[in-house]
Amino acid sequence: MARLEKVKAVAYLRTSSATNVGADKDSDKRQRATIASFAKAHGYTIAAEFYDAAVSGADPVDQRPGFKDMLALIAGNDVRVILVESPDRFARDITVQEVGHRMLKALGVCLIPTTAPDHFTTDTPTSKMIRQVLGVVAEFEKANLVAKLKAARDRKIAAGEKCGGRKSHSEARPEVVEAAKQLRRKRPKAGVRSLREISRELAKRGHFNHRGKPFAPMSVRNMLAQAG
Repeated sequence: MARLEKVKAVAYLRTSSATNVGADKDSDKRQRATIASFAKAHGYTIAAEFYDAAVSGADPVDQRPGFKDMLALIAGNDVRVILVESPDRFARDITVQEVGHRMLKALGVCLIPTTAPDHFTTDTPTSKMIRQVLGVVAEFEKANLVAKLKAARDRKIAAGEKCGGRKSHSEARPEVVEAAKQLRRKRPKAGVRSLREISRELAKRGHFNHRGKPFAPMSVRNMLAQAG
């Protein structure tokens, strides 16, 4: 009978207090042993281990040195399973837990607490509430950002500044506007060039619109108006 290939995983350890860190302490040893036992029983092989020593369980996971190193390794290989001793070793704060788990899930990474393997896959009233609160917060932040951007635009408009929209010819291609202005000037004998003539002359000089075609007369008129 063929043996099933083991699934690669990484182990994540965390200890909150510096007093529990050191060769004479057993926090990391206990976590390591628990994770190893689970991995052996469930067909996982530990490809790497990451340890955040003296890091609070309330700290956002993506701000922890060891956790960031772990994400960097995962991004460069095929490991998609993180084994941690327990949910509170991942994060003691329940909101940090939920936010961290959502982030990992979005990356296609499975987080398994070895003492409660179904913790992050079972919908509980608490997890549902946290997800709803996070959704409300995200919606509030989005609305708040939109309001701030609108206020900034309104201030610019009130001050007479341009805000948004396509750049004018004088902003995007001032050299073309200057060329059109020069071509518009009265010639000694032939008089003022028409808008179509200016367009043709611009094309001869290698100036075309964004479609690669000569400027339309209306575009030339707008250039001249912008030139003043």
